[in-house]
Order: sequence, then C-alpha cells, then structure tokens
Amino acid sequence: MEVEALVFDVFGTCVDWRGSIIREAARWSRQHARNIDGAGLADAWRAGYDPAMEEIRSGRRGFTPLDTLHRENLNRIAPNFGLSGLDEATLANINRVWHRLDPWPDTVPGLRRLRAKFLLAPLSNGGVALLTRMAKRAGLPWDLILSGELFEGYKPESKVYLGAARLLDLPSSKVMMVAAHNGDLAAASKLGLRTAFVHRPTEYGPAQTTDLAPSQKWDYAVDSMEALADTLAC
Repeated sequence: MEVEALVFDVFGTCVDWRGSIIREAARWSRQHARNIDGAGLADAWRAGYDPAMEEIRSGRRGFTPLDTLHRENLNRIAPNFGLSGLDEATLANINRVWHRLDPWPDTVPGLRRLRAKFLLAPLSNGGVALLTRMAKRAGLPWDLILSGELFEGYKPESKVYLGAARLLDLPSSKVMMVAAHNGDLAAASKLGLRTAFVHRPTEYGPAQTTDLAPSQKWDYAVDSMEALADTLAC
C-alpha cells in the first residue's frame, strides 16, 4: 500500500469533544454561579451539528462556517442549560470551546510517530481557524490544515475528500482517511481513499450505541493512534 498522506477526522477521533465540554461546563458553573448540566449541554449541542450542516449539504442554505452553526445551536439550547442572560463576550467564549477540545491520551504520541513516515492533516468539518487554534493548544502535529471550509462543503460530500487529495497533489489511493465513524470512512472509500477505523467507544459517553465496531472491512481497524502507528510500522 503506497499511502503517502493520512487525513484525520477530528471531533471524536482525535479529540474528546464531549469530555472537554463537560469539564469546561464545570468551570463555567463556578465562574457564573450557575448549575450547568455539562453532559446534557454537550449532547444537545452535538445533536444540532449534523442537521445544521445538512441544510448546507442539501443546498437549502449557502455555505456557513461551523463556528456560526455552533453559535446558532448554542443560542437555541442556552435557555435549557442555565446559560440565559450571559453577555456577548461570555457566550462567544463558550462557543469557542470547540477550539479548545482536549485530545484523547493516545492522539498526540500516535500522531508524532505517524508523522515520521506520512504527511498528516486533519480533514474535518471544523473551520481552518478552529483547527489551527485547536492544534496550537493541544500540540497536534499536523503538517497542514485541511478543512471542509476550504471547499465550501461538509463531509461526507465528495468534494471535501477529493479536494484534500487534490491539494496534497496525490491520487486518492495514496491518501488514507482515519476516523472513528463508519460513515466518514464509507464516503472516503467510495472515492478511492484508503481507510483506517479508530475505535472510540466512549465518544458519546458510556451509553454510546454507534460506531462500536467497523461496519465493513476497512483497510485497518485499531483501538488507538499508537496502535495505528504500530500497524503502519512507525
């Protein structure tokens, strides 16, 4: 397999969005003397993620950056989670929690090993600024930032995967999509990208019911980024 570049889903695959929001919500509760249900907030906020992007994928709405979609969803659910009445600067900072997500413990050491052999980039629905700031804070060792924003689209739209290969100046067969989500891998595989499934059984918390195993025979299936590095002899 002559793969030259690995591109990564980020939310859930590389970073723990749910745990990060829960931890920050505990801090917001102390700062603002409110009882914020962090788990409920994280789940409700994420529940609006795909429907918001589908409005754009379907053509019902023009391309809109993910930060804007996240803020619209936050405004919608804020009254249900003790966030009403906060000033604009505070709400903007809360919305930017998506720039501050913590990596899974295996992510950074695994990526460092993989980078010795492959080009590495996120291929995320997060915007370029979001992904850059996240990488800076978390120490994610990307060689470049790839985002659906560059192609004015959102995965699983074909133009995102094909655009990434084009910017890397590689045929799809030399690019591997790494993700914890079977749907992401299925879309990439149909376009000729190689695939690696990384098992993240608690992305959605202890009661997770989706993506608990590979849905088909991907090129690789591993339990961590370090296991992927082992498998790829890095």
